[in-house]
Amino acid sequence: MGKQIVSILLVLLLSAIVGCSKEPESVVAPNSVESGQTKKGSELPFSAEHLQTEDKTLGMVIRISAEENVVIFRLNDSIAAKNLYEQLPLSLEVENYSNNEKIFYPPQSLDVSDAPLARGGLGVLAYYEPWADVIMFYDDFDPNGSLYELGQVVSGNEHIQSMKEGKISIEAVN
Repeated sequence: MGKQIVSILLVLLLSAIVGCSKEPESVVAPNSVESGQTKKGSELPFSAEHLQTEDKTLGMVIRISAEENVVIFRLNDSIAAKNLYEQLPLSLEVENYSNNEKIFYPPQSLDVSDAPLARGGLGVLAYYEPWADVIMFYDDFDPNGSLYELGQVVSGNEHIQSMKEGKISIEAVN
C-alpha cells in the first residue's frame, strides 16, 4: 500500500514538473520576414497582431530598411527607446563603424536616465550617449558605461552587416 501511494505521488509530481516546464510562446514571424525577403517599400507580410505573445503585445516595434535589407527591432520600455520611437518616421544616413556595427544619428538626443546598459552583441540596438548615435550590432561587443540598450532584433539580423552606407528608413511597425 505504501509503495502505491509513493508511486502515485511520484507520477503526480512528474506531471506537475512537465506541465510547468513548458516554455512560453515566443514571437514567430512568417518565414519571409525571418529570412529577410521583404523588399524596400513593401508592407510587412504580417500585422501588429502577429507580434504578440499570449496576452501581451511586444510594445514598440520598428522597421529599419535600406534597399532590400529589412531589420525589425522590438524596443524596450526605457525613456531612451520611447524618445527614439517618438521621432519616427525618419530617413537618415547609416554608416559603417568598426567591424561589428552600423550607426546612425537621430535628430534629437535620447534620455538614458532609466535605460539599461547594453550587454551581449548580435542583434542589439543601442545608444552611445557621448556621440548621441544609435548602433545596430551585428557581432559581439564589449560593455561600456556609456552604451545603453534600446532593444533587440526580432527578424532580419543577418541583414544588418549587409547594409551599405547611405539612406535608411526607420518607421514604427505598430
